[in-house]
Amino acid sequence: MSQASQISSYNLFGETAELADVLHVETIRSRSALHDWQLKAHRHARLHQLLFLTKGKGTADIDGKTQPVPTGSFVNIPRGVVHGYDFAPDTHGWVVTLTSDLLDHCIQASEGVRAPLEQPAVLPLPAALRALAEHLFDEYHRQDFARAQVLRSLAGALIGLASRAIFDADSANQHRTGNPLFTRFEALIERDFRKRRPLADYARDLAISPTHLNRIAHKSAGQSASQLINERMLREARRMLIYTDLSAAQIAYDLGFSDPAHFSRVFAKGTGTPPRLFRQQVGGER
Repeated sequence: MSQASQISSYNLFGETAELADVLHVETIRSRSALHDWQLKAHRHARLHQLLFLTKGKGTADIDGKTQPVPTGSFVNIPRGVVHGYDFAPDTHGWVVTLTSDLLDHCIQASEGVRAPLEQPAVLPLPAALRALAEHLFDEYHRQDFARAQVLRSLAGALIGLASRAIFDADSANQHRTGNPLFTRFEALIERDFRKRRPLADYARDLAISPTHLNRIAHKSAGQSASQLINERMLREARRMLIYTDLSAAQIAYDLGFSDPAHFSRVFAKGTGTPPRLFRQQVGGER
């Protein structure tokens, strides 16, 4: 297992410059063929990515789990999720990359569209979604009048259809109601999960009681607020154990623990496996 001290974070595959547009559309071939059809594990800090595979096949490595991507699939990669690909030669399809600003522009918090999109997924590609992705690719590479407006509108429809497909495929999303307070809570978790903040601090930021915050969390995600905070930390810990060569102690400090032994106990309780054994098991599978 090839590792580094940090997980690579790109705006696009291997790029560090900002997107010139609010979105980017390219073929799978245009980038992966340059790298022997393999794209190493990386993540995008402020970008959301959708991949549409229309011919050929591949595998996706998503947060350390390898999943097949057969012909007629689409892959949803939320920002921050570690992912890589290994395609069969001459695989066809498109990759659509959207900025966080564009998603915020297209998604109304009260409509519940964002929650499914925050779940990484490999799913069958609906015909309507494939047609829209192809239309978006064609429009992106044109320079016609009102191009930006058309791209934003098509991107909004693409986001909606992708969210619908993920929602329909995942019964766990059925209870998510799009509560604006829960959306704000998720944003606070994403911002502060490394700080080991107590639940009361999150509740205070939202101007509600911890009890009320727990009710919202249970209704929106089926878990307590504290469980959601802890799971975000554990998800990052798993990523770092899989994709970096940092020691468990270094990871503990990075995630806000003052005592690495405490981190090891929390990790083992949350995953069923101590950090060192988790890394050994994952290393043997990869």
